[in-house]
Amino acid sequence: MYRASPLSRLNSSNGMATPLAQGEYERFYATLTKDPSGRTPVHQTLATHWARVVELVYAAERTLDLAQDEVILSPEIRVPPKEKPTEGIGCVEAPRGTFTHHYVTDERGMLQKVNLIVGTTNNHAAISMSIKKAAQGLIKKGVEITEGLLNKVEMAFRAYDPCFGCATHSLPGQMPMTLRVCAPDGTVLTEKSRP
Repeated sequence: MYRASPLSRLNSSNGMATPLAQGEYERFYATLTKDPSGRTPVHQTLATHWARVVELVYAAERTLDLAQDEVILSPEIRVPPKEKPTEGIGCVEAPRGTFTHHYVTDERGMLQKVNLIVGTTNNHAAISMSIKKAAQGLIKKGVEITEGLLNKVEMAFRAYDPCFGCATHSLPGQMPMTLRVCAPDGTVLTEKSRP
């Protein structure tokens, strides 16, 4: 089981490359581990949101640097391809996790095969374990399954994938969800759904 998320990236880094992001990185670790160096990893699932913010601060600082870079502003920056591509693979570290693209084209440059491994796929095992842990911690014998309880269980998922409702084109940005409480033999004891 592994995680490919903003929290994973912070835990495997030695710091951030821009000053404001570095300050937030140190505050993140000082608050959650009492170790601003980042040598002690943070494993709390909901800390993923804070890690995402640290990366966004870095992205904003770096975007400003790039927007002022004379080389990037040069008209010579784009080099049009001289041949038709036949296959391409790329990885992007995104707010939802690592996103791998693989494309195969025909002789006209038309896509023939596409394989995308998105952050949710990479984090599937961790998501499942976090949801199970949240549900087991919140749902006890005699507890009514309310909308608030569904929201708390959903928080475990949203830490990994805050935009899942939109990514699946579920409107209005809210994903349908069914929570089933089962007996050890698999018998459904109670169920609540949200459209």
